[in-house]
Order: sequence, then C-alpha cells, then structure tokens
Amino acid sequence: MEKTMEATKHIALIAHDQMKTSLVEWCRKNYEALSHHFLCGTGTTAKLIAEQSGLPVKAYLSGPLGGDQQIGSKVAEGEIDIIIFLSDPLTAQPHDPDVKALLRIAQVYNIPIANNLATADFLISSPMFSGSYTYHRPDYVRGKS
Repeated sequence: MEKTMEATKHIALIAHDQMKTSLVEWCRKNYEALSHHFLCGTGTTAKLIAEQSGLPVKAYLSGPLGGDQQIGSKVAEGEIDIIIFLSDPLTAQPHDPDVKALLRIAQVYNIPIANNLATADFLISSPMFSGSYTYHRPDYVRGKS
C-alpha cells in the first residue's frame, strides 16, 4: 500500500545517554530544517533538545520506562515518518529488547531510521526531507508486503 509523507514530517529523536550531547548539537546545527517539522522524542532526550536548541519536542516516556515502545506504537499507527536514533554501540543497554523492537517495527513499516550522525546528515540533506514523498508501506493485515 502506498503512503505519502507530507512536506511536514513527524520525526522521532532518540539517543542513549552517551549520545545525547551529539544529538542535541546536531539538532542545534540543523535548527532551521528541523523547525518546519513535528518533533517528538523519548523523555530526557526530548527535554534536552527542547531546552538547549529551542525546538519544540513532544516528550514521551524515557526509553527504559516505555518511551521506545510508545514511539514504536506511533510508527505502527502511521504517525512517525522518520526516526533519528543515536544508539551507543559500545554500552550495554538494560532496555535492549525495547530498542530492538523499535528498530524492527521501523523496518517492518519501511520507516527511514538513522542510527548515526552521518546517516542523519544524509536524511536531512535529501530533497525528500522537505518535500512530500510517496513510498510503499507493507499491508500485513491483507498479506501484501
């Protein structure tokens, strides 16, 4: 089934503790581009971005307390278009199953997800970032992937 992302995207911003500063800096650097979109994120990350960049960010629960699952739910409902998730590849996370579930659901629903700053830079610099984009979203209910 086809889905169209409108020009104003719904973007989830998530970062593990060791990566929060990097994500905040990236948001400040890309303030102008991000300011045209609806932003949300997990607990502390959303709060830090809002306080330190001036961007409005809707906060969900902290990742370990269910925030990753809340965002995953929004992906499944078609309410998230892009995920920027700076994960810490060198530190074990107590909520690793939740992180894997979020990554899986983004893959299932064909949602662009950046796990590092280079990929985030590629996404934000794409002409599709500020325009509409029609893509294939699998319809698993009807058995059409």
